[in-house]
Amino acid sequence: MKTRYFIFISYKGTSYHGWQIQPNSVTVQKILDEALSVILNEKISTIGAGRTDAGVHALFFCAHFDSISPDLLITGNIIFKLNQFLPADISVNSLKKVVPDANARYSAVSRTYKYYISRIKDPFFDYSSWYIHGKLDIRSMNEACRILFKYSDFTSFSRLHSGAKSNICKILETGWKESDNRLVFTIKADRFLRNMVRAIVGTMVEIGFEKMDLREFENIILAKDRCKAGKSAPAKGLFLVDIEYPEEIFV
Repeated sequence: MKTRYFIFISYKGTSYHGWQIQPNSVTVQKILDEALSVILNEKISTIGAGRTDAGVHALFFCAHFDSISPDLLITGNIIFKLNQFLPADISVNSLKKVVPDANARYSAVSRTYKYYISRIKDPFFDYSSWYIHGKLDIRSMNEACRILFKYSDFTSFSRLHSGAKSNICKILETGWKESDNRLVFTIKADRFLRNMVRAIVGTMVEIGFEKMDLREFENIILAKDRCKAGKSAPAKGLFLVDIEYPEEIFV
């Protein structure tokens, strides 16, 4: 009988075609599976907590896998060996044993994303934020955030033909803050649709530039039509920063 583990990683998504394995593409999952298979000397296939699109980053990401080893945690330097093998833009942070039916995707209670907008041109943040010139009305953008709490169907912010069985999400926390020369959007929910955060940010930027008012924003949600919302914000400013799991799944 195999033992199930959760592996917690961070990665810079710039060089990858997202998390999930795809034909003829370099993805984070492909690189991680190869590293685990070599270091553990067995065929390993991970299941991720979800998809991240090409160019999206993760400060915190989780995947699960099954191993013939009953206790990798006491096998010397597994995390160190994995990090030595992996490229510089992927790191393993921890490894935890979990109950057999724990699932990195379906056991998650919530996920939190942050989106970064840079107010100045900064070469050190070019890969990790969206540079926008001009003044944005953060007060109105935060009013739009409060509107999100009133609804649960976010079809208007979902990628077309994504194949999702449901477009219902419960928003738990959201808001904009200004820090130095950056604007930071935080959003926490029980689940997210593909492209949802980037579509919300892109639409809220139109509110910030006074190209759209709050009534129009609410009507976009009610329309349940992706074509009504704004353009998606660039992938490079988006970070998955946290995933919550119930304590009882960890052994």
